[in-house]
Amino acid sequence: MQFIDSLLVFILVKVIQILPELNSGGVERGTLEVGQFLSKSGHNSVVISNGGCLVEQLEAEGSRHISLPVHKKHLNSIGQIKVLRSLFEKEQPDIIHLRSRLPAWLAWLAWHKMDPNTRPRLVTTVHGFNSINRYSKIMTSGEIVICVSNSVKDYVIEHYPDIPESKLEVVHRGVDPASYPNGYRPDQTWSRAWNLEFPETVNRKLVTLPGRITRLKGHEDFLKIIERLPSNYHGIIAGGAHVKKAAYLQEIKQLAKSMGIADQITFTGHRNDFREILAISDVILSLTQQPESFGRTTLEALCLGKPVLGYKHGGVGEILDQMFPQGKIEFGDVEAISNQILAWKQAPPALPRQENSLTLDQMLYGILSVYEKLSARK
Repeated sequence: MQFIDSLLVFILVKVIQILPELNSGGVERGTLEVGQFLSKSGHNSVVISNGGCLVEQLEAEGSRHISLPVHKKHLNSIGQIKVLRSLFEKEQPDIIHLRSRLPAWLAWLAWHKMDPNTRPRLVTTVHGFNSINRYSKIMTSGEIVICVSNSVKDYVIEHYPDIPESKLEVVHRGVDPASYPNGYRPDQTWSRAWNLEFPETVNRKLVTLPGRITRLKGHEDFLKIIERLPSNYHGIIAGGAHVKKAAYLQEIKQLAKSMGIADQITFTGHRNDFREILAISDVILSLTQQPESFGRTTLEALCLGKPVLGYKHGGVGEILDQMFPQGKIEFGDVEAISNQILAWKQAPPALPRQENSLTLDQMLYGILSVYEKLSARK
């Protein structure tokens, strides 16, 4: 086995990743990161999806995209099983990597009927805390099942006890430290543009809740926290609302108004400059009402050297445990968060410059190791 492990770096693999679409989101971002890494390392990267705005970037970074309607929960989708089987036989990949439930079912049904002696090896990734049912269980069907955090692994073990723990492998998602360096500050051009667009934030202590506008993210708790802070504190809700969440966005705006703090809250809408917004913030919050599988913005903020206060569950709790334990707060305790922000008023905590193991390279080499282990078995 030691001899095989030493040979892994010499194995070139062809990998097909499958997901519904390539627009936005953590799964999509991870797919692009893996695709670029495979291509740069001399491997062959193919992605199957229904397409989207990220296809151009994917292909520019060296992957090949195959467009198939694997995204709709519709009876017509069953026809894609035969299409996928023919595609697998033609492409002859070493690895098929399933990243989402519906395309995972279609691809698994295609793969399952292939000759076990010659078919590709199968990898699945459990990205989150999906509902517990047969439909979700497909994400545990890989010969190796990647879990994006220890919390996700524990979730799989608890709810699917028939899945052997030996085939579960934790590969934490990660951040490129070069993109989020400790002490980073935005340039003057960005700062001037921000101050012109959001003058209400100038010379204020900024408390930021990053993420899309959904009830899951805890915006009501955020307003309760800002309500408890003096007027020189200003809340930033950094993220846009899907058209389906427009009513919730209006609900939050109306709630802020009724609480008398509308002038202490800035709604930025959808942004592509989260790094800069985190960098100008004094405190970043994570208030998810249910455990998150990872908590990328928490890690990004901590890498920048910014203090984070967050409910100590799920992946966010894991990150805080490792990098900033004093940021852990009991779920729902908005008073404790407000008090801690005020306690840091005179002496903000200095985050130690420490070696971060939750890096993008760690994630990419971890996934490549999974691919190569299965290829070596083949």
